[in-house]
Amino acid sequence: MVREKEIFIKNILQFIDVIVIGSSFFISFFLMWHVRDFFELGEMAFAPSFDLSGAFFFFRNNIIIFASAIIFWMIFLSVFKVYQDFQTTRFMKIAFGIFQAALASALAIGSVVFLTKMTLTSRLFIFLFSINSGILLLIEKRVVLSFLVFLRKSGHYQRNILIVGTGKRAQNFILVIKNHKDWGLNIIGLIDDEPAKVGNRIMGVKVLGRLQDIPKILHEYVIDRVVFVVPRNWLSKIEEAILACESEGVGTYLSVDLFNTKISNVKQTDFAGIPLLEFITFSAHEWQMFFKRTLDIFISLLSILLSLPIMLVIVVGIKLSSKGPVIFKQERCGLNGRRFLVYKFRTMIVGAEMHKKELKRHNEMQGPVFKIKHDPRIYPFGHFLRKTSLDELPQLFNVLKGDMSIVGPRPPLPVEVDMYEVWQRRRLSLKPGITCIWQVSGRNMIDFDRWMEMDLEYIDNWSLLLDFRIMLKTFFVVLFGYGAY
Repeated sequence: MVREKEIFIKNILQFIDVIVIGSSFFISFFLMWHVRDFFELGEMAFAPSFDLSGAFFFFRNNIIIFASAIIFWMIFLSVFKVYQDFQTTRFMKIAFGIFQAALASALAIGSVVFLTKMTLTSRLFIFLFSINSGILLLIEKRVVLSFLVFLRKSGHYQRNILIVGTGKRAQNFILVIKNHKDWGLNIIGLIDDEPAKVGNRIMGVKVLGRLQDIPKILHEYVIDRVVFVVPRNWLSKIEEAILACESEGVGTYLSVDLFNTKISNVKQTDFAGIPLLEFITFSAHEWQMFFKRTLDIFISLLSILLSLPIMLVIVVGIKLSSKGPVIFKQERCGLNGRRFLVYKFRTMIVGAEMHKKELKRHNEMQGPVFKIKHDPRIYPFGHFLRKTSLDELPQLFNVLKGDMSIVGPRPPLPVEVDMYEVWQRRRLSLKPGITCIWQVSGRNMIDFDRWMEMDLEYIDNWSLLLDFRIMLKTFFVVLFGYGAY
């Protein structure tokens, strides 16, 4: 839960550091040229000119220094614990670690120059290179820390957790979370098996209910993870609660024992030194989710820019063919039940929801979803927008905001979620998307239960390659309007 994110952040930082140090090499080359010119130190070996070609000529002749610098910097930044507890460490401690790494790297690179007998290598360059790298790394770390704070405050980095247990170990767990607000963990409430404790507050956190109340609590609150920090005499009681979380698609952490789950993957992790066993129904590495989100931002931005002329034409078309607003906003359920407003181009007459009850007997879909092939509430141009899926273009802004992804289960209405069976709620364990397997497999020609099964199959078999395949299929489905009405 925290350790995996720290490892991921460390890997990202190391990747950025390599780029920064590599850039510093070339910056130092141009800087040294000015220094030598100012102090009239004469021309420099392996540098015939002060331009890009001269810089690459210098690089080819000093590639040993370049490679050694990156290796030594990476080693010493780790040795002096610059990456350790990065989010919670004071910036001055990080700065001191970079200063120590700069000194150690300069000495190490100097040793390489001496041992390889690179007599023409400028000592001034090594000095400037080390100073430059240190300054750029300091700036980079400050920017990254500020960005992480921004993510946390904007809610993109926050996870809501429900803690099962109220004993000393659970209280210690709460204390650790409260002392590390930078982790972005928000305790929604506690669970205890004693009726007398329900409603009370322990360390400022309310006891929301008992073990049997967990499914109900998962429906009432947005819960991303349930953490079981329970005494040994609870082991016989909590299996049903863990299986209930599994059915809902909510990941669980357990500090004591292992159960024979049917869907969840189990892995060992730790939380501030507390050993935990994690049961997760959706398994993906942090780098995969980071890549998926990066891809979402890139594709949504590019698509918005490319489709702006089309969207302007649609706006004019809606205004000319139907009275009312251009954009239709509707509350939907997202990741683990989070509520958000989904944006679509309006395809129905104003007040269409008021006529929904009159048409319910014509519903052509099973379950809580309402679909009619020839819906009288849709005006002609709106029918064209639906047939071509152009009405969903504004959802690109939902993707950009982070409420949705390009690929994922379609976002349901809250009233639909309220009517879900327990096993169907697991589809909420992944961020909703503009397109999905259901979307490219016939959409409205598929019954509701099969639709839900397809979403769960997507979650259980998720991969970046699967997302690419669905995006490719979506292009052809939209082109021919397959399954749309």
